[in-house]
Amino acid sequence: MGTLLFSRGVPQQASLDQLVLTRPELVGAIHREYAAAGADAIETCSFGANRIRLAPFGLSAEAGRLNRRAAQIAREARDVAGRDVLVAGSVGPLTSVWHGPLHLSLERVEAVFREQIEGLLEGGVDLLVLETFGRVDEMLVALAAARALSDLPVVTEMTFGEELRAADGTRPAEAAAALREAGADAVGVNCGAGPLVCLDALSEMPRADESAALGARAGSAMVPLSIMANAGLPQRVEGNFLYAADPSYFGEMVPRFLDAGASIIGGCCGTTPAHVAAMRRSLDDALDAAATRSSEAVETPPAERRSHEVPRTGAVEAGGTGDVPAPTHLARALAAGRFVVSVEIDPPRSVRIERTLEAARLLRDAGVDVVNISDSAMARVRMGAMAVAFAIQREVGLECLVHVTTRDRNLMALESELLGAHALGIRNVLALTGDPPRVGDYPTGTGVWDVDSAGLIAILARLNRGEDQAGTPIGARAGFTIACALDPTASDLDHELSRLGEKLAAGAQLVMTQPVYDRSQWDRLVEGIERRWGADRLPVPILAGVLPLHSSRHAEFLHNEVPGITIPERVRAAMRGAGDRGAELGLELALELLAELRTLANGAYIMPSFGRYEIAAELVRRIRAAEAADAGRPEDAAAAPPTR
Repeated sequence: MGTLLFSRGVPQQASLDQLVLTRPELVGAIHREYAAAGADAIETCSFGANRIRLAPFGLSAEAGRLNRRAAQIAREARDVAGRDVLVAGSVGPLTSVWHGPLHLSLERVEAVFREQIEGLLEGGVDLLVLETFGRVDEMLVALAAARALSDLPVVTEMTFGEELRAADGTRPAEAAAALREAGADAVGVNCGAGPLVCLDALSEMPRADESAALGARAGSAMVPLSIMANAGLPQRVEGNFLYAADPSYFGEMVPRFLDAGASIIGGCCGTTPAHVAAMRRSLDDALDAAATRSSEAVETPPAERRSHEVPRTGAVEAGGTGDVPAPTHLARALAAGRFVVSVEIDPPRSVRIERTLEAARLLRDAGVDVVNISDSAMARVRMGAMAVAFAIQREVGLECLVHVTTRDRNLMALESELLGAHALGIRNVLALTGDPPRVGDYPTGTGVWDVDSAGLIAILARLNRGEDQAGTPIGARAGFTIACALDPTASDLDHELSRLGEKLAAGAQLVMTQPVYDRSQWDRLVEGIERRWGADRLPVPILAGVLPLHSSRHAEFLHNEVPGITIPERVRAAMRGAGDRGAELGLELALELLAELRTLANGAYIMPSFGRYEIAAELVRRIRAAEAADAGRPEDAAAAPPTR
């Protein structure tokens, strides 16, 4: 990352970590280049983004924000790349590698690492890479901080001099043993004087298949080895650092890395996308050769080269006989009293949709009834919701509910798109006004807003009556299921319910709420409904919004920085006390709340953070398991009042 940033005009003395705020397009472009070259993982631009190393630039207070943004940029680049690459959160030592011991307390060092790692986790990294450490004691503190905050994989890499000693004098085998014992998921070497020195250091570390024989702790026998070397030693030429090892040399080193037991290979300073491409080719060739030698019959080429034929399922029903289309699956499930579960999926920031389809398959298999497809939320440009919904319904056989905003389309465009959607079988619509363009990717863009969300609902209702907004017949009655949004935690709840009244009058058939985190928030909504409508229930079904929490920092971020989300102090206090059980507690709290709301709401609308659909899928599985358990107790089922 640093090599390419410097080569593109970034001054040598600049804070590279700050570029995620000042030059995000440059950082993102570099991520995409490495992904296109064949990398399986890209590292965030956050190596020195801790408050100690940021202090000389006056950026100490920005540590959390910089790490969070670094992870977000890498994830956005991954989405655009369209390849299934992992986003690795890069964490370096608190000072230069060969600097002496830190004159800071252990508690202070751990707090600094925790702050950085929390930011990376909030940004949505898939794993952590603790790299270029010269002191084992400092690495152990960083590893302990990572382990306390998350159960994501942690790769630990020390750097060694030509004498094969780290800055604190530790030998590679000693470092590997200490890190393996402390719970690292992978141990290895990076940076250094070049591939050969790194290879020598790696060779001193026990291979995964040798660990058990050396008395490794239980469960650590399969800890893999990692190597990410510099492209040789640099020399300064006309103010720039140039590295000696060219891409072909790195490609030639791959078989030697593999022979030394490496399961993770890559590059550090000086390794450009060309180096990665050479390593990718060499690795694929080595895997092909191994497959050929194997007695197993392997007839398909490596995953990167093969084309997968997606199995197709029957198309989602688009209409019925006669003048009135058959109800959607969503409408039928609500009418039957099923506890409906929907999960929101963000369209990709790319022309590639494979990862989005895989997320839909995961959720389908977990038991969702429908998936919500957002429409460039927060005015961040993504693939059109209609196109994503059509692909999911066609390829996955899972019904979709599309978000449609009135921000980007005039009246004619709205009607045209809705007619086309209906013809393609996309008939569940959440009508939204949309976020202002100024908060998103194109702040100079303008919103259209010929109508607001209530106006869009009226358009859909008229289409369901068989006519457009001008009263012209459209040939047959449409069969849209019309949903609208509601914020139960709004500070002015009466105004929010007044707006809801307008939407219901316009023809809304389903209400979907912003996230709720406590029964008291729902009771407040019920009281407001009673004041306005004289009943404790709405005249249409309602899905309770659920956004599972991952950590205390996540809860505070949502509560304080995200409009429309209010998390009670009781819940935030519980998350503060959860420690490394934050994600599990978040799931438990969501499940407990839904159990309380089971007879009050008609279903759940789950919104995953950071695109972590596996967490949403786990929540869906637990909801369905609880339903199955309840079904085995007829007396409980008989006592429960019916849902609408």
